[in-house]
Amino acid sequence: MEAHEYMEMALALATRSIGWTSPNPAVGAVVVKNGQVVGRGRHKVCGGPHAEVFALDEAGEEARGADIYVTLEPCNHTGKTPPCTEKILAAGIRRVFIAMEDPNPVAAGGIDRLRAQGVEVTCGLLREKAEAINEGFIKHVQTGRPFVIAKSAATLDGRTAASTGHSQWITGEKSRRHVHELRHAVDAIMVGIGTVKADNPSLTCRLETGGKDPIRIVLDSRLSMDEDARVLQLKSDSDTIVVCGKIPEEPCEARQKKARLEAAGARVLEVPLKDQRVDLASLMAILGKEKIQSLLIEGGATLLKSALDAKIVDKFRIYLAPKLLTGDDGFPITAGKGPLSMNEALTLSRVAVRHFDNDVMIEGYL
Repeated sequence: MEAHEYMEMALALATRSIGWTSPNPAVGAVVVKNGQVVGRGRHKVCGGPHAEVFALDEAGEEARGADIYVTLEPCNHTGKTPPCTEKILAAGIRRVFIAMEDPNPVAAGGIDRLRAQGVEVTCGLLREKAEAINEGFIKHVQTGRPFVIAKSAATLDGRTAASTGHSQWITGEKSRRHVHELRHAVDAIMVGIGTVKADNPSLTCRLETGGKDPIRIVLDSRLSMDEDARVLQLKSDSDTIVVCGKIPEEPCEARQKKARLEAAGARVLEVPLKDQRVDLASLMAILGKEKIQSLLIEGGATLLKSALDAKIVDKFRIYLAPKLLTGDDGFPITAGKGPLSMNEALTLSRVAVRHFDNDVMIEGYL
């Protein structure tokens, strides 16, 4: 096997950890000796052993003189676990192949440490694939803000619901399952109060194989949420956060409503408003400070337009179903005034296309 094939194995291991390790990155490692894989490992949970530890422990004495393929630069500091560089050196590894450097300056330095001890290090093998696995981690480390994915599902004529608001279901079962995989992968999911009132969603991850619920965030600038809303009635390990504008200190209906929502188990977060709506840029900074590294926007047309206008969206994903509503009275993907020419249109880059039965998913970066 070639070097890139061993790294592909390590990347596949890392992919299995997506959604489970935040705020740590998802990492995979493979130990190879004489053309044979003798150890495999992945970081399984924040605070637990890193991928290199599992792979080297499985390899045992076979690690001496072997190569190790790691999707992220081995850490060189003592955090919740000891430095992986010392584990690699103690195991007697001969060569280290790394997909990407660690963007976290606290953990970085592993490459220099290994080279200083005479270990041959190659970095950059399948870098883009490694970066795609940990987009949220990378952006959060570099900017302090979450990586934002905006998602929509629509008919071929660009409608997310019929004129009555009926939208179940636009896409097929496989597309919907893929959305739940995305919910598992991210730290948080965000919708507007309009979506809560219209659909009364749970915003949970419902996978047959099990998954992690994201933190649920509802933008509700005026605290108009029904206290019986489903997002307040869930048995879930993740929190529900209701985001509103600043509430006066003196007793008022809004303050009483906040107390009732908190009594129901929600957390009410007060943030500045902009044009009578939650200031999304300010909210991203706040969420970043709370170690939310990745955020999925599943809101309706108004929220999606606001997010795009605020330039907080990093990746856009749409599921298109082979259906036509054939009218101009359905709900559009975005609402509000748009540009006057195609030259001003937002353009996606690094576009990927996938099929889910008859549905087509298009995804790209903004």
